Amino acid sequence: MGKNKFKRFKENETFGCLLQPEFDDIFRKDHYIKGAWRKEFFRNDNPVCLELGCGRGEYTVGLGVRNPETNYIGIDIKGARMWRGAKTATENQMNNIGFLRTRIEFINSFFTKDEIDEIWITFPDPQLKKGREKKRLTSSVFLSMYAEFLKPNGLIHLKTDCRELHDYTKEVIRVNGLELVEQNTDIYGMEFADEILSVKTTYEEFYLKQGVPITYVSFRLNGKKEFISPEMPE
Repeated sequence: MGKNKFKRFKENETFGCLLQPEFDDIFRKDHYIKGAWRKEFFRNDNPVCLELGCGRGEYTVGLGVRNPETNYIGIDIKGARMWRGAKTATENQMNNIGFLRTRIEFINSFFTKDEIDEIWITFPDPQLKKGREKKRLTSSVFLSMYAEFLKPNGLIHLKTDCRELHDYTKEVIRVNGLELVEQNTDIYGMEFADEILSVKTTYEEFYLKQGVPITYVSFRLNGKKEFISPEMPE
């Protein structure tokens, strides 16, 4: 382990906004925070929004700055990356920001029915290799997980530079009869991006400099619990 990474891991242990459960605390069982994020972690009754695969936490922090009356939780497994967002939130005393270090596959150990108001998925690994469709964060597998804790009218947002993932997600929405709220294939080129969509991560800035269009789609599950996978062209 690099010296800088080790230093970040040690500093992570000092951040009150960062929760890092042990594997044994969540494997096949619920974590103590499940159902208690508002009462025990944020200590308010404001809406709670997740950012999945938050990386450095730049989008989590950006959303928190723009919406101080909403609580945001960035989730990722990479502690050395998440350090940046947790440090920024700590230094700026952002009480509406939290971070959770875990695999998204374990997400149902942390949230209970109707506990989450909104989900952001920003620049996830598109899992483009054949046979890895179920690993995509907008696949039927993950939607079934989100349905267990997302409010029926809660929005799911996908912001990505990957057109294949964007199109796949729209097909998931179509075949499952979900509510498509908004979609755009070039949010900056078409001047679609508002203040929230204009929050940029380091990753996004890199691809914008390469001239890669950034896409966006939002949708609702509307209480649906079971989902099918689309058949996509080869």
